[in-house]
Amino acid sequence: MSTSLTDISDRPDISVVAGLLADRSRAAVLMALYDGRALPAGQLAIEAGVAASTVSGHLRQLVDAGFLEVEVSGRHRYYRLARPEIGDLLEALVALSPHPAEPRSMRAAGRMRRLRQARTCYDHCAGELGTALLRWLVSADALTRIDGREGTDRALTDRLSAPVATAPYDWGPEAEAVFTAWGVDLARVRAASRPPIRVCVDWTEQAHHLAGGLGAAVLERFVELDWVRRTERPRELEVTDLGVSELAGILAA
Repeated sequence: MSTSLTDISDRPDISVVAGLLADRSRAAVLMALYDGRALPAGQLAIEAGVAASTVSGHLRQLVDAGFLEVEVSGRHRYYRLARPEIGDLLEALVALSPHPAEPRSMRAAGRMRRLRQARTCYDHCAGELGTALLRWLVSADALTRIDGREGTDRALTDRLSAPVATAPYDWGPEAEAVFTAWGVDLARVRAASRPPIRVCVDWTEQAHHLAGGLGAAVLERFVELDWVRRTERPRELEVTDLGVSELAGILAA
């Protein structure tokens, strides 16, 4: 008696991606690059807790798989995430991964507090800053919700900390005025191949934050205006004194 097996040859082979991420050293490398920065191999070896000779093999695998790209500057090679979808994947995995029930030290508690207040999700704002930003944009009619729901809390069907496939938001009547006042080049955002308006479900706040080309452009301007700064610690953002003043209405949203 023969058993007929289903042909899976025409299905995406997610085991390839799962295998890459299953190694803790490679996962640590990806998380070190999670905030969109480019880092040299030596720094990534330190972040992963392995020797430089060991990390080179992991980096080669990640580059070959299309997860990382390399920038050459003189004699140095810098690695960064190859595309926004890799950051989206990492954000989704962070939400699904086990977290310590309580921070194990004051240092860990402080880092968790800072990450919750303001951080990057690849190249856009996340945490309390990111979710407050989207709430304020909706209240200011710069963006409008188009799925019949109210507010920016995640829908029950949204996957945790994942990019929402079809963003339930569109340009609002005040979009031009609000974003132009910040110096965001909306013509460039709209002309890019990347979808301008996307959202993720924030893993600490369980509400939408702004992603896509628009989210990246807003964070870029906030950094240029010195309203927020990237810190030496991966993913952390610091709202400056100037930012607290300029973003007071948003932070209170």
